[in-house]
Amino acid sequence: MMLSSSGKITIDLGRRSYAINVGSELLAYLAKKADQVFPPATSALIVTNTTIAPLYGQALADALAPYYPHVHTVTLPDGEEHKTWQTLNLIFDALLTHGCDRKVVLYALGGGVIGDMTGFAAACYMRGVDFVQVPTTLLAQVDSSVGGKTGINHPLGKNMVGAFHQPRLVICDLSTLNTLPTRELAAGIAEVIKYGPIADMAFFAWLEEHMDALLAREPQALAHAVQRSCEIKAEVVGADEREAGLRAILNFGHTFGHAIEAGLGYGQWLHGEGVAAGMVMAAELSQRLGLVDAAFVQRLRRLIERAGLPVRGPVLDARDNAARYLELMRVDKKAEAGAIRFVLIEQPGRAVLRPAPDALVREVIDTCCAG
Repeated sequence: MMLSSSGKITIDLGRRSYAINVGSELLAYLAKKADQVFPPATSALIVTNTTIAPLYGQALADALAPYYPHVHTVTLPDGEEHKTWQTLNLIFDALLTHGCDRKVVLYALGGGVIGDMTGFAAACYMRGVDFVQVPTTLLAQVDSSVGGKTGINHPLGKNMVGAFHQPRLVICDLSTLNTLPTRELAAGIAEVIKYGPIADMAFFAWLEEHMDALLAREPQALAHAVQRSCEIKAEVVGADEREAGLRAILNFGHTFGHAIEAGLGYGQWLHGEGVAAGMVMAAELSQRLGLVDAAFVQRLRRLIERAGLPVRGPVLDARDNAARYLELMRVDKKAEAGAIRFVLIEQPGRAVLRPAPDALVREVIDTCCAG
């Protein structure tokens, strides 16, 4: 499929602006015009994992080989539990072992974990080098590969150590979604769903109509979902690159979701699964604060269920589940002076960042968690 202009979205950040390319068979297509799209450098390092390397590692290496004097690959263990300092150091080990200088460009080939760690390594190596995102999961294509957030997890909180470092280019090759496990596809759909309540209820209605097509991986449905999600994120990031205010709305469901991931142990629930249950909890909290009605909450819950995602959070502590959630959420990056700030739905299609009384949050957790 030739890449059309409709498949390109621009993140407008002045001199640091970059394109998000969306289409099928993009690796093969872009390889034919590498000198027009790939950032120039003395060498390239592909960062991937044990799952993705056998599937797409050689294809990307072949695409880069004619353009870079040296192309190297480092293969990391797969999984959220490996998003650590120890794994990050494997990237630095590879860069130093191969004698890479400041003109190296890193290529993140994989899902959100690979993208976040590669971007963080690029932000740190020699105080900052270029990198390109080549996301191979739906979640990464619609969310984590766009916007320049990079980092690793800490045992007490998700993505608590990191940096803002924008990529030079994002290549969303929809063909890579054909090998995505069903559970991972559903997890990505969670991040697609969030864009409706926070910014575009017409898109939410489209998702209600086309959920079966997305689950069946129909190319046109996937293309539209990725395209529209990236358009919304591009608008938000362009207006608030470093999350001073507006960009926080992209974390709808994430405050509860990150607590689930940290409380269970990274990797037990996929990120999108935590976000799915977290969106229901955030919508329920919005209703209890008088911002939306019960019909909206039920509509959101139904769509999440149709995607095969959890709508109830797990029990993190049988003695006092709500207390454990609150403890973990106080470590959230949006918290200020120990006060948790939630992304709430002010009205369908518009989100707001605000605190909520602990007593009300406890009620929501007790209502929305299993057990």
